[in-house]
Amino acid sequence: MTAQTTTDPQDAVLAAIRAHHDQLGRTVADHTVTIARSIDKLISPSARQAVLVAFCTEEVLPHATAEEETLYRVADALPAARLLVRAMREEHVLLRERVGELERAGTWGEIVAAAAALNALFQSHLDKENTLLLPALAGAGFDLAALIEGMHEILGTPAEPAGCGCGGCGCGAGEAAEGSAGAGGAAGAPGPVVGELDVRCLVPAQRHAQIFAAFGELPAGAAFVLVNDHDPKPLYYQFAAEHPGEFVWEYAESGPEVWRVRIGRP
Repeated sequence: MTAQTTTDPQDAVLAAIRAHHDQLGRTVADHTVTIARSIDKLISPSARQAVLVAFCTEEVLPHATAEEETLYRVADALPAARLLVRAMREEHVLLRERVGELERAGTWGEIVAAAAALNALFQSHLDKENTLLLPALAGAGFDLAALIEGMHEILGTPAEPAGCGCGGCGCGAGEAAEGSAGAGGAAGAPGPVVGELDVRCLVPAQRHAQIFAAFGELPAGAAFVLVNDHDPKPLYYQFAAEHPGEFVWEYAESGPEVWRVRIGRP
């Protein structure tokens, strides 16, 4: 008789929240490192500065607001967690201020310093949520799955189901939320695929350089398939900032373990 294992819904939702935290933290850290390295190469960091500000405005800060309205609200009912929640709310205020400081930074030194301060605060904040707040909520017996059901700001963007008509099989019957264009992108579908770039074996700091190098070698009307281990939506923001109207972006597969995006020139 084969033993059957079941996944505790509470454990599953905790894993999903922590996975989204990891994605957010990794993206902010990646942009921060790239901003600092731009100075070493005597390259202006202003383009990546704009990308990081956009990512925080569209992803990080809405995530913080959603947490306050759900996780923090119920945690306020726990005497042992009340002071922690108060501190976490104050850090959200600081986080918004750090994003504003980064957006206003004018000199290269100010941009590097503002990005580093933002990253340090955010990484510390995520660690507290993962190691203190989430265990406290789970231990108190709150039904986290019901509390945050459907909230992609906390859980991350759900993967599209595989199969025809969903955008996961590449048939074109349905696409992920960004579609083939979007802010800064060009209308139309990517042209013929000339190759595949799998960046999963690369460290995060090397991935974007390889991707933009591949894009730079594309002839007009051609595309390549990017293979990644997380949703490369932050990369989309960078393309939109650095190549407005010059690229086409189309999801072919959207997780949960592998993402494939066709990136091309119109």
